[in-house]
Amino acid sequence: MSHLEDAPGAAGPHRQQIRDAITVEISFSVVAGSVVAALLFFVVAGPALLFDLSAALESGLFRSAAVVAAVGFVVRVVTLLFKLRSALRERGSLQ
Repeated sequence: MSHLEDAPGAAGPHRQQIRDAITVEISFSVVAGSVVAALLFFVVAGPALLFDLSAALESGLFRSAAVVAAVGFVVRVVTLLFKLRSALRERGSLQ
């Protein structure tokens, strides 16, 4: 049984509205995380794309960019989802 089904006063259409809002917020967090990841990747890997660097340095920059981008994605998604969770708890929509 989900938390939404246990929410006080969450019946019928209201419960569906909460589920829809959660779906939108999850989608937004994934899109926002992807944008952050892309920006971080290009910031870190930018020198390798713009300048003629040694193969080892290029490889290191691309690997570092991938790690930084992945971490940035996870941090952004988790941050937004925790904010959603807090907002739902404040409204009493989530236990």
